Amino acid sequence: MINKKVVFGSSMCPDCIVMKNELDKRGIKYLYLDINENLANLKKFLIFRENSAFDFAKKNGSIGIPAMVINDGEKIIFSMEEFDKLF
Repeated sequence: MINKKVVFGSSMCPDCIVMKNELDKRGIKYLYLDINENLANLKKFLIFRENSAFDFAKKNGSIGIPAMVINDGEKIIFSMEEFDKLF
């Protein structure tokens, strides 16, 4: 069961804006943390970025956002396509 959804993103990231807008349009409840807003948000993101789900991002030199962390890391997804597969 998916209970807690946290989306890590940045207002400077076009993909993050698309994900945020799509979630809002669908009325999906989530917490959005902008990693550029403050160090606390960035630190929270960096803890999850140690997860192997981010290996693709590390290999290609990207940040790995947007990243939706479900149930404190039980699942991490990076697109609305992945989100749709969960439902």
